[in-house]
Amino acid sequence: MEWNFQTAENLAAALSAGEVTSAELTEEAIARIERDDKAVNAICVPDFDRARTAAHEADRARARGEDRPLLGIPVTVKESFDVVGMPTTWGLPPHRDYMPGEDAVQVSRLKAAGAVVLGKTNVPVGLQDVQTFNEIYGTTNNPWDRRRTSGGSSGGSAAALASGFGALSIGSDLAGSLRTPAHFCGIYAHKPTLGLTASRGMVPPPGPALPVEHDLAVVGPMARTARDLALLLDVMAGPDPLTLGVAYRLTLPPARHERLGDFRVLVLDEHPLIPTGSAVRAGVNRVADALIGSGARVERNSPLLPDLTEAGLLYTQFLFSGSVARFPVEAYEQLRARAAELSADDRSLDAARLRAMVFRHSDWMEASHRRALHTHAWRQLFAEFDAVVCPITPTPAFPHDHHPDPLHRRLDIDGVGHPYFDALVWAGLATLPGLPATAVPAGRSPEGLPVGVQLIGPAFEDRTPLRLAELLEQEIGGFQPPT
Repeated sequence: MEWNFQTAENLAAALSAGEVTSAELTEEAIARIERDDKAVNAICVPDFDRARTAAHEADRARARGEDRPLLGIPVTVKESFDVVGMPTTWGLPPHRDYMPGEDAVQVSRLKAAGAVVLGKTNVPVGLQDVQTFNEIYGTTNNPWDRRRTSGGSSGGSAAALASGFGALSIGSDLAGSLRTPAHFCGIYAHKPTLGLTASRGMVPPPGPALPVEHDLAVVGPMARTARDLALLLDVMAGPDPLTLGVAYRLTLPPARHERLGDFRVLVLDEHPLIPTGSAVRAGVNRVADALIGSGARVERNSPLLPDLTEAGLLYTQFLFSGSVARFPVEAYEQLRARAAELSADDRSLDAARLRAMVFRHSDWMEASHRRALHTHAWRQLFAEFDAVVCPITPTPAFPHDHHPDPLHRRLDIDGVGHPYFDALVWAGLATLPGLPATAVPAGRSPEGLPVGVQLIGPAFEDRTPLRLAELLEQEIGGFQPPT
């Protein structure tokens, strides 16, 4: 039997029933990587010898009667997570030889759950791109069309899953870094509620791996089914034992509904700051039609929806003010001079990015207050709705574009060019208020490329969008291997 594209849930059942061993699964996964990854370049740091050892240990543990959630299941890990004995570079050439001294907390949780780590997956430089390429490890290609990007920054993990390189992976998300690669590669990913998953050890080299609370960023699961996402989230979720974990324990609420027809869903396919391409609109509408056909309450607009223009501008301010926080003084002064030349009437996203790069602390505090009001508006919306269905980014996977200045790159939306970073506003919709969002496959473009949508849910009710994702998978189908 071919095991490489089986779900983690099915693999766990087969291992428990004695139909296969972890050693066999691991050897089959390694063989597939060695055969196919030269063309994809998803696994940037293989760790096959230790994977084989871990697989044999898992088989011995199962023979002793142990039964952990991921015992013996082959997985991969995004390169940005610290793993003892493997480099953590974030694609930054000065740190190509950096070796961390301890595992990231999520890597420790994977290992404690019995997972077999096959290796690390590729990332963009500093995790700051929606494509995956760097000088150290090269370019990761989309398994559906190698001329196109797999997305970023968790593009290596998405490409690995789509290629059958392990059953699960872990990634991170600040600007759609879990959701965009999932959308581009036709897999599932879940951006957890902000603060739900500890991120210690997912830190730029050379560390240190401190238990820092991030303002927007999260770490989360990637898989080929919605149920596998939930399985991996259960392993990942919970506070850092060095901080909140001292006093708090995790109890996630159950999903609001078990039947598709009971959900109340707001569907969006247009954003005031950027057009939505026809292929993505079709994916959103396919999901909407499935919901309507199942008897769900579906609305296309609501006065409760927070202002999308303000959301896009606020998200841009937080994202880019943080991205330049450690820039040299000289670079900051250049940015400040450019920002001073902007017209007061310029309300474009380009202007918002530049102004955010030279934020004063008082500017940040005012933006933070506005974000708190915006987040409260989402709470009010989720008293009326259970989920919001919307795009992740305006287009399917686009051709590789490695222009050294991202501001010179253009995103082609149905034949019209748009600023490269404007596409981030859809990802920011869930990121700004810290909401959970599940990326799900929603069909194919006319060119045969995967198209996904995101299901945004109420804060700390992650099981609601995950359950909705599972029900939609049953209704419209889910992951299919690249053809």
